[in-house]
Amino acid sequence: MDVILRAAFAFFFIFLLTRIVGRRELNSLEPYDLILLVVLGDLVQQGVTQSDYSVTGMVLAVGTIALLVVAVSFVSFRFPRTRPVLDGEPIVVIQDGKILDSNLRRERLTRTELAEEGRMQQISSLEEVSWAILERSGQISFIQKQS
Repeated sequence: MDVILRAAFAFFFIFLLTRIVGRRELNSLEPYDLILLVVLGDLVQQGVTQSDYSVTGMVLAVGTIALLVVAVSFVSFRFPRTRPVLDGEPIVVIQDGKILDSNLRRERLTRTELAEEGRMQQISSLEEVSWAILERSGQISFIQKQS
């Protein structure tokens, strides 16, 4: 039972941590970030299982986390009002060619990063963008103005 409680705590802690960190940071992993995630995974595993290396402990921990993932997904699907909290919402960062600085600040995204993402999607100037939306996944969708 102890393993189940620790796994549930770890799940909700990681869920909260990913909401605090922000979607943009999670989308662009550098090698350092990847190493940090591996270390974080090992630390979480140690906290969940402590010194229990049994198959039963592993099944309980993984099963608990899998069950919670399904439960959160079900709650998000069944109760639409929970979606903004559980899944996040897309955020408009450019509207009619104008950069919305308040939304950039909220997501800790710089104009330089926005322009870089635009260039990666073959957009030469942000003024030619009708809409740019920071999606829930961390990707930025650009919709160009119609000529």
